[in-house]
Amino acid sequence: MESSMRSIGEMARDSGLSVSALRFYDGAGVFGPAEVDPRTGYRRYAPRQLDAARLLARLRRVGMPLADIRLVLAGDVGTARHAVDAHLRRLEDGLADARRELATVRTLIASRESTMDTTQSTRLTLAAPELAAALDAVRFAAAPGAELPAVAGVLFETDGGLLRLVATDRYRLALSQAPVAELDGPGASVIVPTALLDEVRVLLDGARSAELLVEGDRLTLAVDGRTVTGQRIDQDYPDYRALIRLDPTHRVELGADLLRAALATGPVRPARRGQDGAGYQVSVLTVDPAGSLSTSGEAVAGGLQVQVNRDFLLEAVAAGGSGQLVLEFGGPIAPLAIRFPERADTFSLLMPTVL
Repeated sequence: MESSMRSIGEMARDSGLSVSALRFYDGAGVFGPAEVDPRTGYRRYAPRQLDAARLLARLRRVGMPLADIRLVLAGDVGTARHAVDAHLRRLEDGLADARRELATVRTLIASRESTMDTTQSTRLTLAAPELAAALDAVRFAAAPGAELPAVAGVLFETDGGLLRLVATDRYRLALSQAPVAELDGPGASVIVPTALLDEVRVLLDGARSAELLVEGDRLTLAVDGRTVTGQRIDQDYPDYRALIRLDPTHRVELGADLLRAALATGPVRPARRGQDGAGYQVSVLTVDPAGSLSTSGEAVAGGLQVQVNRDFLLEAVAAGGSGQLVLEFGGPIAPLAIRFPERADTFSLLMPTVL
């Protein structure tokens, strides 16, 4: 039997993994030897482990995260298939993002080869109530000012017949969209300053239509004939697409009012932000194995606990109204998603707090 065992070098040769990779995966608790010589520390692998090692080598080549590799190797067939399918979706989404970025790169290269057409413009027309609802759904997540390392504006990005709005202060992110009634000119992707949007938001109440005109760096927003002008923010917006691709492990549906009441009566822990020293209150959300949510802060066997900025969570809930909402958890340090069944095009993400 001893002769049938493989040394770490032999396993590396036969599986396609390097010796250092085998040592790494052993140390990470993902794939270890069948036995270790107590005197020499030499690792020996059983013949039955070769198939798993070759599978590991393939998963490594496609860049699967360590946690998912562990699921594929140790989980049942259904769990393994789910992990593989989820990783394939991430790769496909990443390829789509890369195509979009390279299309932008081609446009930038082309602009260097010819004189910029300063007369080119884009004009969007939207229903005022639709734009107001989209703004209300994301405004809370926008950075308050340029003093923070975040963009103090909201991304306006056309996508076919839709205008997507994205806001983030790097602690949370909100996304919504509004249908475009008319689009005249090429698609647009501009960062609109929050101060300019706040002026426009006042005009949208009771209005029928709104129009956005993009001419170079200049922005003009007209609401029923009343106009507000300003300049777009000349910065690169954070890559939000990578953030919104989540694979939740727990989903909890409940009423917004019920969650607000639970947060108001549940215990909090004081915390202070390292970035700017601002103080805030932390609530602990606990999901038990049955899928029930508690804000008591008490741990539950087999449950999941996530610590969040309570005020940030309340603002995200308020942005969706008073109906039902869905909380999606991916783990104690994964972003918490807040979704609204009645508005599938609107949701926000909240980064957990680690105390």
